[in-house]
Amino acid sequence: MKDGATVWLPYRREQIPGLPDGLTYGHWDGSGPLPGNPGEVRFLVGPPTPRAGDALRGVLPRMGRLEVLQLLSSGHDYVTPLLDALPPGTRLATARGVHRDATAELAVSLLLALCRGIDRFVARQAEGRWSPEPRTTLVGKRVLVVGYGAVGAAVAARLRAFRCEPVLVARSERTTPAGHVHGAAQLSALLPTVDALVLCAPLTEWTRGMFDADALALLKDGALLVNVARGELVDTGAVVREVRSGRLRVALDVTDPEPLPAGHPLWDLPGALITPHVAAFTDAFPSMSADFLRGQLHRYARGEEPDNVVLTTSGSLGGERAA
Repeated sequence: MKDGATVWLPYRREQIPGLPDGLTYGHWDGSGPLPGNPGEVRFLVGPPTPRAGDALRGVLPRMGRLEVLQLLSSGHDYVTPLLDALPPGTRLATARGVHRDATAELAVSLLLALCRGIDRFVARQAEGRWSPEPRTTLVGKRVLVVGYGAVGAAVAARLRAFRCEPVLVARSERTTPAGHVHGAAQLSALLPTVDALVLCAPLTEWTRGMFDADALALLKDGALLVNVARGELVDTGAVVREVRSGRLRVALDVTDPEPLPAGHPLWDLPGALITPHVAAFTDAFPSMSADFLRGQLHRYARGEEPDNVVLTTSGSLGGERAA
């Protein structure tokens, strides 16, 4: 049991009914004064904000007794530079699965918007211009889903409802109940065969810059690209060139750089639809994240391993190990 261990949450305790007794709770959402001595914190939940990395940078070096750093994001790339500040044995856990449905919903919404020309019709609405034109449909299209984790599986399931043919890619080839998953080594052969591409993969050494100019050039003319993963998976300059030429159309919930600065060509480029990294954050997020945290803290209080632990620190950035 973890009686008396200090836990800092981005929600007030009364917002998460059913938390385990015996723990000491503090409320810290990444802003405002700290609720106590960070050196006493054993379990920290990172704030669910776009600037979570900046907030954590200021407190993690002062948390010499930390046992669990729990993120409320699916990825953890933004805390990688901070890991050397954690004491040896700290477990880093993500919220894998919490964002699955909301992110998949936006991914398919963006793909539908590109297919049906919603971005173009909205621009014409702003001009007061009635200009019908036929558009394409998702029915019968081959859609490559890169990253077959929780989000990728949810995207594929939704695409099947639109009578698409999802083509699944992960780092390694395997067979699942949902169908065959191709390995990354087959990506270059698959890209010319699909009508659309949806990126759901985490940012890793393997995926960073995966979709550079050469990879994008393999897509057929008129192909659609949706990115709800990380902006760094894609070469932004190559995307701008492909969209400006009219060969590809893109919908990006994540960009590189991010936030996308004012004056960047993607803002005004016809054929580019931008949303500001909002896939995961809906009105369902507070209740879903609260349910997830309740389960994690009950496991922690019982001395059990939390879900979704992705690594355990060994005390230096170069020495972290996968859990």
